[in-house]
Amino acid sequence: MSRNKSKVMLITGAASGIGAATARQATEAGYKVIIADINEAGANAAAASIGPAGSAKRLDICSPANWETVLDEIFAEHGHLDVLINNAATVHTGFARDVPIAKHQHTMDTNFMGAATGMLAALARFKAQGFGHITTICSMNGFMPFPGLASYAAAKHALRAFHHAVAIEERNSPVIFTIVYPTATETPMLEKEAEDDAMALAFAGNSVTPDHVAAIILKAIKRKSLEAYIPAERGKFVRRIGVNPRGLKALFERNEIIGAERLKARRAATAQAKK
Repeated sequence: MSRNKSKVMLITGAASGIGAATARQATEAGYKVIIADINEAGANAAAASIGPAGSAKRLDICSPANWETVLDEIFAEHGHLDVLINNAATVHTGFARDVPIAKHQHTMDTNFMGAATGMLAALARFKAQGFGHITTICSMNGFMPFPGLASYAAAKHALRAFHHAVAIEERNSPVIFTIVYPTATETPMLEKEAEDDAMALAFAGNSVTPDHVAAIILKAIKRKSLEAYIPAERGKFVRRIGVNPRGLKALFERNEIIGAERLKARRAATAQAKK
């Protein structure tokens, strides 16, 4: 690629939340950004909000054909793609016994297979052009089998393993791999989680903003980091506790009480703000 060309970034699930924040910051850093989302109207609005450096594509990440179409269009329009950020995800909250199997399947199809499909589609293009950076937005739940989010955590565990397996397979290729593990982030997904009593544990700790996560994602891409944890100081802890079932049980029992009180306060504050 000629170095005088602008770098091009494709971000999935970028109509809102972490994806939209990353798109805004990436354009400020000089990227041309394609905002991809199954919510076409939301993608168009997000692209319009960041000006001429942003454009939008409707993308169903669970569709291999749709991935190929979108990538064909990007290469036709820009001639290359530098970075794919696999960010799109969904959530169905509730204790596993109460969530219909179809919703567990939807979570796995979207959060694992959708991201894996995009990774492999982009990988072929990146290897053919001789460069490219695949960035996977995982979650602290990639280490923590979270109650109330059983299939979400399972999908993130699977995505983490898949990302690293592919990165090792392609270690001699020109493709760079980065995986990011955010903690609870103030997005529409977290607002949905706040509606479910089964999710009290998710509110035991402090959440972060999408802009904070976006800044760390872009820093990790610039540094070509293998991994990035948000917050960084929790990395060692989640890696250690995630393989300790007894420790997890004790941690969850203790923090669930704290989370329930914080969730109650959050709901009260939200109700007050609406008055």
